[in-house]
Amino acid sequence: MDTFDILLLIARPAAGKSEIITHLKNTPVEDRIQQFHIGEFEEIDDFPMLWTWFEEDDILTHLGHPRIHTNQEGNFLYDYQWDLLIERINLEYEKKIRDQPNYHSNNTIIIEFARGTSHGGFQRAFKHLSKTIAERLAILYLDVSWEESLRKNRSRFNPDKPDSVLEHGLSDSKMESLYRYSDWEEVTDDQPDQILIKGVPVPYVIFNNEDDVTSQGGDILSNRLQERLSVLFTRYRSSI
Repeated sequence: MDTFDILLLIARPAAGKSEIITHLKNTPVEDRIQQFHIGEFEEIDDFPMLWTWFEEDDILTHLGHPRIHTNQEGNFLYDYQWDLLIERINLEYEKKIRDQPNYHSNNTIIIEFARGTSHGGFQRAFKHLSKTIAERLAILYLDVSWEESLRKNRSRFNPDKPDSVLEHGLSDSKMESLYRYSDWEEVTDDQPDQILIKGVPVPYVIFNNEDDVTSQGGDILSNRLQERLSVLFTRYRSSI
């Protein structure tokens, strides 16, 4: 098929990743293949994984037992838990292709996560991404400033649905401590088209979303996404 095997969406929190996925879901599959090079797709997002840890710890606290993932302030107990999330992504992917060896003849996987330098950034995350994924991977990086990430995090947060992919949010203090600084520019320095992950050249493009077209939706989002993914697919086809 004329589609990506695996597309990685990465950015600061609230940069527009989930809105792009929603837009793709709402686009008929024939149009999605033609415009965005994505046919039928499934997502692997580390947010539901980490949110489960918070829920489990709240249950354990309620039962009078020690928390095992996070402290009372909701911070991870150990830095290596960020690595665990990436390894979980690897595992979820491995199970899919184990059960469906020809999975990518009909399906794209979209992987989504955010990282800040305080917990190792994208550089640390990429060290744990499997070579199996890297060999089929293309990256769409959504570029927003720290200020825009903070604004959207505030505006999207629904306290009645803290587990929602589209409506979850962090406190300003957590946003600052975890995500104020990004190492994306450092990771891509002097590498304008691709980066190495596990020794594999992985193509990428940058989607500038400072004007928040992902919230506007419609044609303005569709046109920019189509242009960016078209460039990315050209690079992708030449790298595999």
